[in-house]
Amino acid sequence: MPSVPAEEARANVPEWSVSELSAALKRTVEDEFGHVRVRGEISGYRGPHSSGHSYFALKDETARIDAVIWKGVGGRMRFKPEEGMEVIATGRLTTYPGRSNYQIVIESLEPAGVGALMALLEERKKKLAAEGLFDEARKQLIPYLPEVIGVVTSPTGAVIRDILHRLADRFPRNVLVWPVRVQGDGAAEEVAAAIRGFNAMAEDGKFRRPDLIIVARGGGSIEDLWSFNEEIVVRAAADSMIPLISAVGHETDVTLIDFAADVRAPTPTAAAEMAVPVRSDLLSEISALGHRQTGAWLRGIEARRTELRAAARALQRPEQLLEARRQTLDNLSERLPQSLRANTGLHHLRFSRVATRLTPHALSMRLKAEQERVARAERGARLGLDTYISRRKDRFDAVSARLASALRTNAQSRLIAINRQRERTNTLYARIETLFASQHQRRVSRVERAAGLLSALSYHGVLARGFALVRDASGTPLRAAASINAGLALDIEFADGHVSATATSGSGLPPAAATPAPAPAKPKAKTGGGGNQGSLF
Repeated sequence: MPSVPAEEARANVPEWSVSELSAALKRTVEDEFGHVRVRGEISGYRGPHSSGHSYFALKDETARIDAVIWKGVGGRMRFKPEEGMEVIATGRLTTYPGRSNYQIVIESLEPAGVGALMALLEERKKKLAAEGLFDEARKQLIPYLPEVIGVVTSPTGAVIRDILHRLADRFPRNVLVWPVRVQGDGAAEEVAAAIRGFNAMAEDGKFRRPDLIIVARGGGSIEDLWSFNEEIVVRAAADSMIPLISAVGHETDVTLIDFAADVRAPTPTAAAEMAVPVRSDLLSEISALGHRQTGAWLRGIEARRTELRAAARALQRPEQLLEARRQTLDNLSERLPQSLRANTGLHHLRFSRVATRLTPHALSMRLKAEQERVARAERGARLGLDTYISRRKDRFDAVSARLASALRTNAQSRLIAINRQRERTNTLYARIETLFASQHQRRVSRVERAAGLLSALSYHGVLARGFALVRDASGTPLRAAASINAGLALDIEFADGHVSATATSGSGLPPAAATPAPAPAKPKAKTGGGGNQGSLF
């Protein structure tokens, strides 16, 4: 059997389109690497995209791989990606045909070991401290005896029972519990929402706003307590207008909320002890203070009584104080009748002198003088009033003339402005009509060119020039003679319809007894056509 040339062997290799090859590669990669865990450093992270998805890369010393976190997965993640963070990513490999590269679709993300968590914690602590969230000047004083205490913790754990028992033993208070998850996905958001929710409560609402907030959780590993290291929780604690006690973990556990809180308690039980005093001790102290106050008051009264007795002994008797005044009164009472008679005679003498001047003739002369003075004042007032009215009338006429002139000038200027704006409006309207007609003509031309291009690119135009489209029985186009076998049912499409046929031989070679038919003349290649019209498909 003769050997087949290498060129013909390569020609028989099936052809792939770019999309088919990309789809085959995608299936191969996803089948082989359906679930992988990759350790590397986050590179190129700039936060979520406007769509909510996150795009970045994982790299090590010698290689890198693109990574993507879809929006729904990223919202449920416990750890958020950060630039330069070393992580272990769990997900699946896939390909992105748009750029012909492969990537990992991350389903979960965790720091690479406790060392990485501590490094991340220290970096976040420095960042928040630089913003001033841990300054002592921001911290508030804890109320001595709060009326209502708000507790943010899990409602099913032992922490809330310890806090309630300790409050009941020391000093019973009203407690509002805001139930939250204290670890796992969404715990940080719930704790922050609880702190902000307590602050948003109205002081005169159905439930009174707490005077103190306790954020509590039992002990655990650094991973279990990580929700209290999230920025959203730290910022909510720092922004709280209600004094806040942080009681997260045991005495050796330290989280970032401890630095932002107003007071840190080593345990949840210690937080309850810090929140309220011991009632019995307080009653004893109040009783002791009451006794001390009563004793001090009695001693003060006795001291004032002693001072009053000493002052009374130093004062004179009332009889001694009134002796001189009584003698003075007796002397004055003896002189009073004589003084009254002398005063009466003096006033009678003055009356007699005035009576001699009050004759009818004097009174009539005085009355006539007053009448003349009133008449002169009346004439002067009437003359002044006439002068004042005349001046005000002249001034009013001048102002009226100026106002009429101003109104005419203003009306003329407004009329000129209106005409100018009317001309401008007419000009703009004419320009808009011209522009609209131009735009309409350009759009019509574009549509006509697109219709011509569509007609030119349609394969029906090729069929109209004398070519035919050959398909098998399933409707698949046949591009080469090598794909046709003897007896294969064919469908041949011409410009004016379809014709069914059956192949009499295969591999593009005629039967041995048949006379070879002359080959049809090939159409001349068009300049700039960029291809052979015989291999349309």
